[in-house]
Amino acid sequence: MAWKDPTGRDPYEYLEGFNNHFSISHPSAPNALPTLGHNPQHGPYGLYTEQLSGTAFTAPRHLNQRTWLYRIRPSVCHTPFSPHRSPPPHFLSSFTNLTDTRLCPTPTQLRWDPFPSSATSTWLSSLSTIAGAGEAQTKHGLAIHVYGFGTDMLHEAFYNSDGDLLLLPVQGTLDIQTEFGKLWVPPGEVCIIPRGMKFSVHRGDLKSNSSGQWTGYILESFSALHFTLPDLGPIGANGLANPRDFKYPVPWYEDVDYPLTAPDGATTVPHFTLHNKFLGSLYTATQPHSPFDVLSFNGNYLPYKYLLTAFSPVGSISHDHPDPSIFTVLSLPNPATPGTSLADLVLFPPRWLVARHTFRPPYFHRNVMSEFMINVYGEYDAKDAGKGGFVPGGASLHGMNVAHGPDKKSWEKETSRKNDEPVFVGQGSMAVMFETSLQLVTTKWAVEGCGVRQVGYNEVWEGFEPLWRMMKPEGA
Repeated sequence: MAWKDPTGRDPYEYLEGFNNHFSISHPSAPNALPTLGHNPQHGPYGLYTEQLSGTAFTAPRHLNQRTWLYRIRPSVCHTPFSPHRSPPPHFLSSFTNLTDTRLCPTPTQLRWDPFPSSATSTWLSSLSTIAGAGEAQTKHGLAIHVYGFGTDMLHEAFYNSDGDLLLLPVQGTLDIQTEFGKLWVPPGEVCIIPRGMKFSVHRGDLKSNSSGQWTGYILESFSALHFTLPDLGPIGANGLANPRDFKYPVPWYEDVDYPLTAPDGATTVPHFTLHNKFLGSLYTATQPHSPFDVLSFNGNYLPYKYLLTAFSPVGSISHDHPDPSIFTVLSLPNPATPGTSLADLVLFPPRWLVARHTFRPPYFHRNVMSEFMINVYGEYDAKDAGKGGFVPGGASLHGMNVAHGPDKKSWEKETSRKNDEPVFVGQGSMAVMFETSLQLVTTKWAVEGCGVRQVGYNEVWEGFEPLWRMMKPEGA
C-alpha cells in the first residue's frame, strides 16, 4: 500500500523502505508486470522490457542493484549525442590535474553566504562546482555543486553517467519527474537520484515560496558503490535513520509524441531533448517521445527521498562530546580504506544536550576527513548565524587537518554557562555536513569568482586569550 503525506503538503504517493525490492504497476494498467520472470517474449500490453543496472551483474547479492522497467518505447530511440552547445561554465567533474586553472587548491578555512539564483536558468543550466576530488572515469571521487534556478525543465531531461546525485534544497521545493515516478522534495529533505536515471526538475510550491528562489547543494559521487545505512553496532537495532522513512516513487507516466502541435497545426515543440553527463562533459540528443513512459517496474534500483527531521539522534547521557559520526544518515563506503567513507551525509538536528562537566558544542578539531557544512535553516549551535556568520543557506569547507571549531562568540557563551541543566539546541534549525575521506580541491570560481565567499571568515577565531598565563600554577 502506497504512503501518502497525512499533512497534504506533498501531493504524491510513495513506497516505503530503504533498498527494498519493489514490484508495482500503474493503477491504470494493473497487470503491467510479467507473471513469470522478468523478460517475457511479449511484454504486457505491448510494453518494452528494459533493465537498468546500478551495479555489475556479478556484484555480491547484498550489494546488487537493478530494476526492470516496462515502458511504452525503448530508451534507445534517440539521435546520436553531440557536445552540449552551452554547458554551465563553472561545472566540473575532474579534480586530479591540480595545474588546471579552473581549480584553486587551498588549506584555508572557507565560508560562503548563500549562493545566488538565476530566474532564467533551469536546474541543469544553473549548476556550478564548489569542490571535488578524483574523477568520474575511474569511479573514484566526488564533487560538490550548487544550483539556483527559476525556470522549469520543460520537454527536456537529464541523466548522469558519472555517478549518483544527492540533492539538498535550501530554498524552494523541487518537483522532480523521474522515469519511475514523481518526487516532491522541500527544504528539510534530501533526494538521491542514482547513476543513469532520467529526470527533470521543476519548481514546486510556486505560491508559498516567498523568496522566489530555488537553491540548494548537490553531492555527486563517482563511486561504483551506492549510499547505504551505517551499521548501528552497539546502538542496537533501532535509531539514527530508520529504513521505513525512505520514500520511493510510484509509477507515473505520460504517452507523448513529438513534435507537439498547436490546434492550428503549427509545430510548437519539435522534439524532446535529452542531456547526458558523460566523463565530466555534457552531451545532448533528441528523441520523438517523452522518456517518462514507464508503467511498471520491478527491482531495488530507484530514486528516493528522506525527511531529515525523521532522524532519531543519539548522544551522551553522562559526560564528554561524542564524535559527529553518530549523526550519520547515509554512508558511501571507501573500498580503499576499510572503516572509512568516501562520503557521509551527516545531520545536526534539533536535540537535547545533557552531558555534565562537558563543553557541549562541537569541539576544536583537526580532522583527517574533509568537512563541507551547510546551514539549511536556523542557527547552528557552534556558529553565529548573524550577518557575516554561518547564515541560513550558507556553507563552509574545512579541509583535511585544517583547524576549526566554535567561533569565539559561541565559545564564550558555552564557557560562561553556570549550570549543567539539560538544554534543547537547534530548535527551528537544520545543519548538514558532507564529509569525505578524500582531500577536496576547491574551484577558482568558488574561491575567487562566485562573489559570496566570506573573505574575513578566519576573523571569527581572533581574540582567544592565553588564559593559561593567568591561571597557571605558581612556578610553571
